[in-house]
Amino acid sequence: MRKQQKRSLFWTFFKIGLFTFGGGYAMLPLIESICVERQGWITHEEMLRITVLAESTPGPVAINCATYVGNRRGGFLGALAATLGVVLPSFGIILGISLLFRSFLEIPMVVNAFRGIKIAVSLLILQAGLNMLRRLEKKALPLTLFVGAAAAMLLINLFSWRFSTIWLLLIAAVISFAACLLSQKQAAGKEDDG
Repeated sequence: MRKQQKRSLFWTFFKIGLFTFGGGYAMLPLIESICVERQGWITHEEMLRITVLAESTPGPVAINCATYVGNRRGGFLGALAATLGVVLPSFGIILGISLLFRSFLEIPMVVNAFRGIKIAVSLLILQAGLNMLRRLEKKALPLTLFVGAAAAMLLINLFSWRFSTIWLLLIAAVISFAACLLSQKQAAGKEDDG
């Protein structure tokens, strides 16, 4: 892989990590904007698959996305460059804040800034969800899973139930897997009849 490509991956993800507050979901719209629309490194369909895969695997979603894009663009060294790029800003900021944590949170301007950041982060996460919904296959199963998961999350939050979202992911995966097996079995049955 050429040094220029590694540098480009590193600095692209460094800027994403530096200027996006709120974690991985807040970074997704920016990753998509830069990696899909501006750079053309991946397609919208790949971005949707990356997001699903990154959410389903251990680790922060933004790091998983950066690693995938870097690997897709430049193999192992590309993955390493993109991953380091997205991780280093957060690491540096958290390290700096941890050294001055108590005095940092007592500054009124910082407290007010964090209030504004919370609102912006919520909107970025909502935008990421709406982008995924727009690109979702308009078939019965994906729409049913979306509505069911959204309703379950709403009820869980509304009633403060202790229920991990991991279980929702696993339930959706099992339902999707079972539906896939069923459709393959039905297709095989039609071929046998034909």
